[in-house]
Amino acid sequence: MNQNHRNALIWIGGFLALFVLVKMMNVAPTEPAAKSVAYSDFLKDVRDGSIDKVNAQGAEIVYVLKNGQSQTTTGPLTEKLITEISEKDATLKFKLQEDSGSSIWAILLSWLPLILLSLPFFFMWRNMQKGGGGGAMGFGKSKARLLEKGKKVLFEEVAGIEEAKADLQEIIDFLKEPQKFQRLGARIPRGVLLVGPPGTGKTLLARAIAGEADVPFFSISGSDFVEMFVGVGASRVRDMFEQAKKSAPCIIFIDEIDAVGRHRGSGMGGGNDEREQTLNQLLVEMDGFEENQGVIIVAATNRPDVLDKALLRPGRFDRQVTVPNPDILGREQILKVHMKKTPMHKDVDVNVIARGTPGFSGAELANLVNEAALLAARTGKLSVGMKELEHAKDKVMMGAERKTMAMTDKEKKLTAFHEGGHALVGTLLEDTDPIHKATIIPRGQALGMVMQLPENDRVSMTRAQLLASIKVAMGGRIAEELIFGHDKVTTGASSDIQAATRIARYMIREGGLNGDLGFQNFKNEDEGYISSKPYSEATSEKIDQEIAKVLETCYADTKKMLTDNLDKLHILGNALLEFETLTGDEIKQLLDGKELSKPNYSKELYKPNSFIPTTDDK
Repeated sequence: MNQNHRNALIWIGGFLALFVLVKMMNVAPTEPAAKSVAYSDFLKDVRDGSIDKVNAQGAEIVYVLKNGQSQTTTGPLTEKLITEISEKDATLKFKLQEDSGSSIWAILLSWLPLILLSLPFFFMWRNMQKGGGGGAMGFGKSKARLLEKGKKVLFEEVAGIEEAKADLQEIIDFLKEPQKFQRLGARIPRGVLLVGPPGTGKTLLARAIAGEADVPFFSISGSDFVEMFVGVGASRVRDMFEQAKKSAPCIIFIDEIDAVGRHRGSGMGGGNDEREQTLNQLLVEMDGFEENQGVIIVAATNRPDVLDKALLRPGRFDRQVTVPNPDILGREQILKVHMKKTPMHKDVDVNVIARGTPGFSGAELANLVNEAALLAARTGKLSVGMKELEHAKDKVMMGAERKTMAMTDKEKKLTAFHEGGHALVGTLLEDTDPIHKATIIPRGQALGMVMQLPENDRVSMTRAQLLASIKVAMGGRIAEELIFGHDKVTTGASSDIQAATRIARYMIREGGLNGDLGFQNFKNEDEGYISSKPYSEATSEKIDQEIAKVLETCYADTKKMLTDNLDKLHILGNALLEFETLTGDEIKQLLDGKELSKPNYSKELYKPNSFIPTTDDK
């Protein structure tokens, strides 16, 4: 018996069970069964006065004796007999003979509950049938959606992932000119798996492949295959490939394939039957006995480690293309693509925004441009400028400004000198990224912040750069200590302490940048909830000593640096108190002994019809 017949029988069985249940509910409680007697026995009981009540309907007589026994007989009720029954103090009732119309009405009333309970199931059945065939009542029909021709995407609209585009160009060439490959016996990859973090453009890239090759594009999510009925997912896979074969050459895109392509047998109780059947059918369709000429599967996931090995073998997903977060050049290209749709002011420097957004995905960069456009629109501006983009970047990275947060003069002064300490150390050290901005305006959980802007993306860091990062993190706490005294330091440096400790631990335990421990890795081996140390307690003690030594040395060096430049620390702290926000160039001007001529930040911030902060009035 195939799966379609099995599902149909399930529905029929459900209706029958519902019918029996309603009929059982409609059965009225009945009196004890009456004993059939002769008409002469009825006459004798009347004469003896042993009858309590009589119910007559036509020629049928049902009477109850005084002892409670019910009896029935058939015969005429004459006028004399009726008089005699009345004289014996028996109750006599007559029922009219029911006509055929009333009987039909009674039958309809008894069926009414079943009809009302069946209506929702009937309409659900009809809606599923409207979806077409492909399984019982349309359950097994594929949910793959065909992309409309007017919504074509081209490679020029996909920026920042040039390596991935180059890897996929071969697929486009095959779809356009398959003979060029077939005459040499070459076989195009049947499947391409796009791997990368969320928001990097995997779906957009798949659409661009179809747009460049000018072929139909079917799109479906991995979760669309899974239903509560066993076999529906496998039926949908079959139906999807049948549709694709009719439209070949074409592309089938499966988003979040890990929803259906996980390791088999990895669930509770040994696995999930429905998901495994769906995966098995997908494996057969991709590389089974039947050829799928011209049908290419493109799938996307951010968790390739959970996929079944059979899905990744050659002949199915032959090729894996990594779609990473863009580098600085890629971010610049992505920003330019999104800025085409938005009027931009001539002061916009895309490179500065790209440098200040390391680790941003394409989706996050699109959101940044949109936030800047919203800010410009709310202030009635006709174009988006650098101020709006900087403000939007700060909002995306650190949260919205807490304008209503009340800070006392003492807290504000302490925050100013804390951030001034970070900025001064970052400016004086050679192995750090340039200071981009320092501000004491509260954002998110922070009361202020100093932002550094790397010149380029890094793939590794030197020992000097790591030590410089620790010193910059320590600058805020040490500045508090020098200006306000040892007993007046605050817990505001907790995140700085955490960052410095993390860098020091990485240097000693994983980076091999230690003094006496040598070229070794001391990272703990984590297996699920169990963590073990692959080294002795004596070695663990040495590691702790090395970490403490790095932190103590950096703290001493940073304290000496700020003590020697205490006058510059006062200049930066007082400037932050006055202007609230300083750019990197303005910090350099102040340290060179020049004066700033810029409006007070808070006055500019709250002036009528504008709330966008002014960080550079040049």
